[in-house]
Amino acid sequence: MKNVIVVKDLVKKFGKTTAVDSISFTVKKGEIFALIGPNGAGKSTTLRILATVLAPTSGEVGIYDYDINQDASKIRQIMTYLPEEAGSYKNMTGMSYLKFMAAMFSDSRKEQEEYLTFAQHIAGLGDRLKTKLSSYSKGMVRKLLLARTVMSKPRLTILDEPTSGLDVTNALFIRKTIQDLTKQGMTVLLSSHNMLEIEFLSDRVGMIHKGKITGIGSSQDLMKKYKVQNLEEVFEAITHVNSEGNTDL
Repeated sequence: MKNVIVVKDLVKKFGKTTAVDSISFTVKKGEIFALIGPNGAGKSTTLRILATVLAPTSGEVGIYDYDINQDASKIRQIMTYLPEEAGSYKNMTGMSYLKFMAAMFSDSRKEQEEYLTFAQHIAGLGDRLKTKLSSYSKGMVRKLLLARTVMSKPRLTILDEPTSGLDVTNALFIRKTIQDLTKQGMTVLLSSHNMLEIEFLSDRVGMIHKGKITGIGSSQDLMKKYKVQNLEEVFEAITHVNSEGNTDL
């Protein structure tokens, strides 16, 4: 299966601090790849680099054969990004917000209508799209933001903590939506602190600790390797015991 993301020896420094320390990994077409680690591990920095929000200090990143340093504008045309701290325009209605975003994605009226129809389906908010975002719960806002992120059916979607702070019902809705999108050919790179969510969603997991990749594999592969019962215990084993090295399963 074709690799759509190839990261090789990626480094990101902020002054004297090395946030991402020579990491390498690949993501396959149609895969849900999760990048997880403790706070400050470098995962969000890595996602921002791949989303072309931050420039790498050194290393190579290829996305669909485009180089992130030379072809950032082309990458943005086939990729979307939903950061954890994403906000919305609270004085807009849900529908007006989606129309506004559709116009940002395309100048074609026909494409805008297609994006809007798809976004309404993904959001699942029905008549609440007619009301202002200031009246939305956190779960409703997150559904709307996910719909905005994927409305153009990008080839790659990067999601940072997509269900952070949501109740079980809303979290399950978003997880199922992500799975359905990959069945339609979308590739997803995500980060989450919820290990049950990672086990449920991901095809493969990359563990990052102190800026380094410390393990890559399926949840089952990692649990078997570390002889534990769940991904939380894998996480603990890697971050507290095996803090150096690079294991690719």
